[in-house]
Amino acid sequence: MGNKRGETLTLENNENTQFIGMLVAVFTIFITLVVFAVWRRRRSVGRSLILAGLSNAGKTLLYARLLHSKYVATHTSVKENIGDVTINNSALRIVDIPGHERLRQKFFDNYKSSIRGLVYVIDSVTIQKDVRDVAEYLYTLLSDPTIQKNGTPVLILCNKQDQTTAKGCSVIKSLLEKEINLLRVTKTNQLETTDASSSNFYLGKQGKDFEFIHLGSKVDFAEASAFDKDSETSADIEQLDIWLQKIA
Repeated sequence: MGNKRGETLTLENNENTQFIGMLVAVFTIFITLVVFAVWRRRRSVGRSLILAGLSNAGKTLLYARLLHSKYVATHTSVKENIGDVTINNSALRIVDIPGHERLRQKFFDNYKSSIRGLVYVIDSVTIQKDVRDVAEYLYTLLSDPTIQKNGTPVLILCNKQDQTTAKGCSVIKSLLEKEINLLRVTKTNQLETTDASSSNFYLGKQGKDFEFIHLGSKVDFAEASAFDKDSETSADIEQLDIWLQKIA
C-alpha cells in the first residue's frame, strides 16, 4: 500500500509540474506576443509632429521655439516648415503647416500618414471671435480617418497666454465643445443628403452633448506663450514640452 501511495503521489507531482510548466510556457508566449505587438505598433507609428491651426495662431513661432529655443521674427507661412528635434532619444520631425484655408488640408494630407502627434494651436485672445472657424477646422482634423484609425494623440494648445485678454484652457475647452456640438448637427444633416458611403462619421457619442473625453483619440489641453523676446528658455512652452516627452 505504501509503495502504491508513493507512486500515486509521485505521479500527481509530475502532473502538477507539467501543468505549471505549460502555464509558464503559455504565459511566456503571451508576454512575447504582447511585447512584439507593442514594438511593431511603435515601429509603424510615424515620427511627424504636425503643428496645425488658423493663420496667426502662432504656429511658426512655436516651431522656431521648439527647434531653436529662442524668439525669432516670423511671417505668415505659405508652405510647410520642417525640422528635426530629439526628445527622449527619439527623433521627431516637426511639421508646421500653413493655416490658410486654401492650403492647410493639402499639407496635412501630405504628412498625416507619418503622424506621431497633432498639436492644434489656438489664438487665446481672438478665440471668442473666431470660435466657429477654429472649431470647424478642429472638427475636420479630429474626424480624419487617419487620426481615428491610429488613435493619434492630440494637444489643443491655447497660445498667447502672455496677453491680458487671453482666455484660459477651461474657457476655451467649453467654447469648443459647445461649438462642435452645433457643428455636428450641421454635418449630420449634410451627410443625410449625400452618399451614405462617405468617410465622414459622427464625432463623439450619439444622444449626448459633445465632450472631448468621448473621443477615441486622447485629447489634451495646455497653455503656452511663444512670444517672449526676453526669454532664453522654453519655460513659456513648458506644458508643450511635457506633452512631447509623453508621446516621443
